[in-house]
Amino acid sequence: MPRGAYVVIDLGKTLGKVSLWSRAGEMLDRQVRPNAPVVIDGLKRLDADGIGEWLVTALARYADHPVEAIIPVGHGAGVVAVSGAGPVVAPLDYEQALPADVLREYRQLRDPFALTGSPALPDGLNLGAQLYWLDRLNSTAMARATLLPWAQYWAWFLSDRAVSEVTSLGCHSDLWHPAKGQFSALARTQGWAARFAPLAQAADVAGLLRPDLAQRTGLSAQVKILAGLHDSNAALLAARGFAGIARNEATVLSTGTWFIAMRLPGTAADTGGLPEARDCLVNVDVFGNAVPSARFMGGREIESVIEIDTRRVDIKPDQPRLLAAVPDLLANSTMLLPGLAPGCGPYPDWTARWIAEPADWYARRAAMCLYAALVADVSLDLIGSRERLLIEGRFADAEVFVRALAALRPETAVFVANAHNDVSYGALRLIDPDLQPRGELVQVRPLAGDLAQYRRAWRAALEDRAQP
Repeated sequence: MPRGAYVVIDLGKTLGKVSLWSRAGEMLDRQVRPNAPVVIDGLKRLDADGIGEWLVTALARYADHPVEAIIPVGHGAGVVAVSGAGPVVAPLDYEQALPADVLREYRQLRDPFALTGSPALPDGLNLGAQLYWLDRLNSTAMARATLLPWAQYWAWFLSDRAVSEVTSLGCHSDLWHPAKGQFSALARTQGWAARFAPLAQAADVAGLLRPDLAQRTGLSAQVKILAGLHDSNAALLAARGFAGIARNEATVLSTGTWFIAMRLPGTAADTGGLPEARDCLVNVDVFGNAVPSARFMGGREIESVIEIDTRRVDIKPDQPRLLAAVPDLLANSTMLLPGLAPGCGPYPDWTARWIAEPADWYARRAAMCLYAALVADVSLDLIGSRERLLIEGRFADAEVFVRALAALRPETAVFVANAHNDVSYGALRLIDPDLQPRGELVQVRPLAGDLAQYRRAWRAALEDRAQP
């Protein structure tokens, strides 16, 4: 095996992950830290300081490895204003509610959805909304600061070199015009375009590891720090590593806190028919191309019912009992109607309600998998998904979910990949685009039972509830 190693840092909403990889794409080590917001001045903020301290400690574990490069990956709803030695204000957590008057003012200034592909989202899920409020809370400090998307903040933290990157800027931010490949009118008129760090490609080297961090971690000061990218776009880049996906009509469903469907059309993307009010959006891939997308907060919804500290729906030993619970759920029309994450997904204004709520613990978890499959099915329809679907991420191991989705979409070949860390693999492909996946596509066997009738009953219940 050739010498050399790479590190991927993947800083999502719920978890921070640091993994060590060989040049050949073999994972050598992985460290995980739960992420949670901190409260500063009465507002929920991203725990940049806590993550930073953990990150330095985690990297020090690899001091004896020939690390050549570090690739940062992050969620798409964080922005950090830096000046000098660090952030000028603590970055907002995207679930921090904005004052109603501020949000109302902001939404009057937004560019149309048809131009940006960014829907109006709750709280701070639009980066522009965060910046608009921060400019009013901390006008002097913000005016002199350089703005960085979340993934590129960590490139700056490691290298002291500030860059911005298009997959983060083009992720439901209100800041980017995908068709023109430039900042939106809003970003220009508010002065944010001029304050963002210069644009770089995700694969560009932002700089070398800061000397002080080289000393603290024991890593070489010659370690290259890449600009990095948005996490779901890393999963998309990973999917393109499979020959069956790369240049074909296909959709990637990335699952974690968010379930994000990103369609790779066989021809140029037509995003004109996407419904803004149903959490559809346009992502921008590492090549600057528009990617029709839809999302819902599937992982959060599942965890809100089963509770995050209990046995998960994707744990392997439990799969037989979860599958065994399905026939009774179908026979009794046991189902959950959306939704458990207000303002998100294809039913953003609906309040969740059980029909024949199950008491059995396995049945309850299986029912949540069926719920996730039904909502995913709607989201996939909204972006015109067809032919091929690759499910990646944590919930690709939830057999009731993936097999139910395969049953609901019989005209689509549904796959999972028997390799994990797809986000990290996508990040590694920035360094080596020819890197081969260490797993293979595995076609999902549809769940037995009349899922089509179950879907009809679920949608009929939604229609009945929608009646005045």
